Amino acid sequence: MENLMTEVVKKLDELHKTISTMESCTGGRVASEITNISGASDILKFSAVTYSSEYKIKMGVSSETIEKYTVYSPNVAREMSKSISEFSNSNYGVGITGKMDVIKDKQKRLENNKIYISIYDKDNDIYYEEIVIGKYLNRVENKTKVVNAIINKLIEIIK
Repeated sequence: MENLMTEVVKKLDELHKTISTMESCTGGRVASEITNISGASDILKFSAVTYSSEYKIKMGVSSETIEKYTVYSPNVAREMSKSISEFSNSNYGVGITGKMDVIKDKQKRLENNKIYISIYDKDNDIYYEEIVIGKYLNRVENKTKVVNAIINKLIEIIK
């Protein structure tokens, strides 16, 4: 993971591009992995862990989107990625939300172990989205799977 994240940080630096993250279920893990790399301060502008709906809304996610689709939705991930990019004036914004394990849902609207990723490219007004299915009972392993998916998607985007 570190070698690939090093590639991302170096490439973003070469391109003079910046990135910011708004993370929910990963709890800041993506930003942490970025800051493990020398030179991260040149490309990482801002990171927010918005675990609660309240702070997703304060950071720009529409409460109507949360009410309509639930906080565990690609729609919310999309708004998170654009909001953090705009808030921090970063070239790329990463939004992550979803369920890392099994949560009982009386309304049967939610899928367990489903994590939604959105990367917003502000310069081109394009969203890159992916769904990661957590297959582990361990949340840490699911977070690692999500971070790897984001790293791979970033490499694909910035090449």
